[in-house]
Amino acid sequence: MAGRRARTGRGWDASPPRTGDGTTTPRARRHRRGHAEETDPEAPTGTPRDEAELAREICLRQLAVRPRTRAELAGALAKRGISEEVSAEVLDRYDEVGIIDDAAFARAWVSSRHAGRGLARRALANELRQRGVDGEVASEALGELDEETEAETARALVERKLRSARGEPDAVFRRLVAMLARKGYPPGVAIRAVKDALAAQSAEAAEFAEQIDADALADAEGDPDRDSRSLG
Repeated sequence: MAGRRARTGRGWDASPPRTGDGTTTPRARRHRRGHAEETDPEAPTGTPRDEAELAREICLRQLAVRPRTRAELAGALAKRGISEEVSAEVLDRYDEVGIIDDAAFARAWVSSRHAGRGLARRALANELRQRGVDGEVASEALGELDEETEAETARALVERKLRSARGEPDAVFRRLVAMLARKGYPPGVAIRAVKDALAAQSAEAAEFAEQIDADALADAEGDPDRDSRSLG
């Protein structure tokens, strides 16, 4: 019977009420439309206010995972079809209240990635650039990582790897220099760190290390930072 749920052999028939011609009633259509809106809260309804609300929800979900730069959030909003105007409005507001702060993000990123992964300034600068951090902002954050700290970290990385390193000193030397290069260390820093660590490891390694001319090798590798350090 129309408008009532009928008992069937398999249980209650939960189909929406229908009119005499087989179509659903206006009440059923309103119920179905309301249910769809509840199960898809991100679906924009077309008004600027709704789009801004959706933009804020997207941003907050992104920020719940980890801190984000303004550029990262703008990219996430663009992928969800948020207009540039609404995106700028929401992100400007987040800038004002400090929810997003690229300078703070860059400082935290440099500190955590250097301490956790041992990345040097060159690699860190590339990561910040990929995340849309302004060059001047990135430079300021990278300036907090001085050359002495970078050299100490390189040495610590080498000493840790040396504990399990196998092979002839020359092969170990090449592998460790390559490891530091992948982490962004300039050739001069990498070569000197490995040479010093080998010299302290064993008599055989020390003899090999004595033959290494770190400056000459750095020049051969084209170390762009060596000249700037010697002039500083």
